[in-house]
Amino acid sequence: MIALRQLTFARAARPLVVDANLQIHPGWKVGVVGANGCGKSSLFALLAGELHAEAGDCEIPASWQIARVTQETPALPDAALDFVLDGDLELRRVERELAEAEARGDGEAIGHLHTRYADIDGYSAKARAAEVLHGLGFTDADFARPVADFSGGWRVRLNLARALSCRADLLLLDEPTNHLDLDAVLWLEQWLKTTPATLLLISHDRDFLDAVVGQIIAIDQQKLTLTSGGYSDYERAKAARLAAQQSAFAAQQREIAKLTRFVERFKAKATKARQAQSRVKMLERMEIVAAAHVDSPFHFSFREPESLPDPLLVIENAGAGYVDRRILDNITLTLRPGCRIGLLGRNGAGKSTLIKLLAGAVAQQGGERKEAKALNIGYFAQHQLEQLRPDESPLQHLQRLEPLTPEQELRDYLGGFDFRGEMATRAIEPFSGGEKSRLALALLIRTRPNLLLLDEPTNHLDLEMREALTFAMQEFEGGMVVVSHDRHLLRTCADELLLVDNGRATPFDGDLDDYAAWLAAQRSAEKTAAPEVAAEKSERLQQRADAKASRQALLAQRRTLSKEIEQIDRKLAKWQAEKAALDAQFADPDFYVTVDRAKSEEMHRQASTLGEQIDAAELRWLELHEALEALPSPDGQ
Repeated sequence: MIALRQLTFARAARPLVVDANLQIHPGWKVGVVGANGCGKSSLFALLAGELHAEAGDCEIPASWQIARVTQETPALPDAALDFVLDGDLELRRVERELAEAEARGDGEAIGHLHTRYADIDGYSAKARAAEVLHGLGFTDADFARPVADFSGGWRVRLNLARALSCRADLLLLDEPTNHLDLDAVLWLEQWLKTTPATLLLISHDRDFLDAVVGQIIAIDQQKLTLTSGGYSDYERAKAARLAAQQSAFAAQQREIAKLTRFVERFKAKATKARQAQSRVKMLERMEIVAAAHVDSPFHFSFREPESLPDPLLVIENAGAGYVDRRILDNITLTLRPGCRIGLLGRNGAGKSTLIKLLAGAVAQQGGERKEAKALNIGYFAQHQLEQLRPDESPLQHLQRLEPLTPEQELRDYLGGFDFRGEMATRAIEPFSGGEKSRLALALLIRTRPNLLLLDEPTNHLDLEMREALTFAMQEFEGGMVVVSHDRHLLRTCADELLLVDNGRATPFDGDLDDYAAWLAAQRSAEKTAAPEVAAEKSERLQQRADAKASRQALLAQRRTLSKEIEQIDRKLAKWQAEKAALDAQFADPDFYVTVDRAKSEEMHRQASTLGEQIDAAELRWLELHEALEALPSPDGQ
């Protein structure tokens, strides 16, 4: 097993974890969570022997083989299948020694090596590697292609396939679902659930964590804590712990206030001096409980579109593709304000091509396209990160969009995406993938689109940013089409699912669980479903329809309350300004000399009326906010 004892480790002289003690038993599947920069990747580097502890011990069985996904893959000439097999160092060593023994005719060595080759399942290694590559979306034709032929995202998949294929005792996976589509994520989920290896997994996909892991290691405030269960169990335990901590904090503050009042009241009285001194000692010995802190660094929403024409976009009998092949045919789609469409489909089916067709990023082949005059498309795809200017700051990017907007307003907006202080004015070249994705989303949202077209918007985003994006998308009033491997986002934001398959985009009669079953059926060529599955599907569809109706009703209530609050805010600002102007005149001694009595009485009545209106409006404002806070969250959390 892995044992951490009084372990402290740091990066660049900054302590990340201090005095950690925990054990990870063989076969455990553990999720590792925590804020960006807290030390998750550094923990992996420590376990892999790439980082040394500042103090304490990290014990791993000496015989364990460790596999992890490297972040960079050079443009190698090696075939994809060979590159994956190269990850199993012992396999390749035995193959080399076997070839050398055969070349010199050493029969005894050949016999021993063949026995070892069988022991490590060398004869089935290619079949295992091919299964992993197929699961991650590669075709048979890809196996012989050089690594250099693949794009960056597909090289990441090759790195993942290499790590999964090497018979490791300890598997360290850092964001393995980045650059995967939903069918590859579902396959990986099943593979990880059945592997006998001990697994440590960093992921910002809550559904993926819930399905795979049985324990969670959380890194927070330089502490490591281990809890049983998936991510949802961890969140519930954390919420309960924070609630208890806040309750203890409030109780302690009351006790401190009580003791302090006693000391201040009686410290000067001789008869009470001893009791006062004992309470001073109690205060000194008291271990202070910190207030619970649960704020997210992200606070933003989609700005209200300038107009919402209906329909926004109509595509009729359209095709799309590229020079060498046609991907889509006979696509007919009407996008209206409020539509929330999630695209499903196997790798290569044309989901991204359909998004590009809607965005006008690929040429439409045949058919008709009707755009509303006020159509304003907000299109997000991973390649847009490459269009950011590496030598410019987030603030400069935003100033290019709005050169006349005051700098402080732009800084306040960027702060909602956690670009604060120097971060807002620093060149983005060294930014992480998550930080660049946040900036691209911030720029898109600022344009006030009425049609969102999002292709894998959660790649590289951490859990808090994903949650903030999910809430913002739920409140968006325009139309939306999204491709995502994040099932939590699809479940909470998509009201309609379209399946892209065989060049068509058709309504999918089911939910994401049905889609997983459909994928399994496709892989195994099964054509029918058991009656029990059909019954469960019907029940899930009804639950989904009920949840959709409930969420829409909640959103309508929230919008009504929010609009009235905005109206009251505007009225209060106007009335308070008018009353302040009148009060300033009343405070001027010359006022009663220059203004006649009738005019003065009229102005005082006007000030009194304004005061009454302000009091009534503030009371109504409080009532509305209480009503808004009492409403449950639209996604039921």
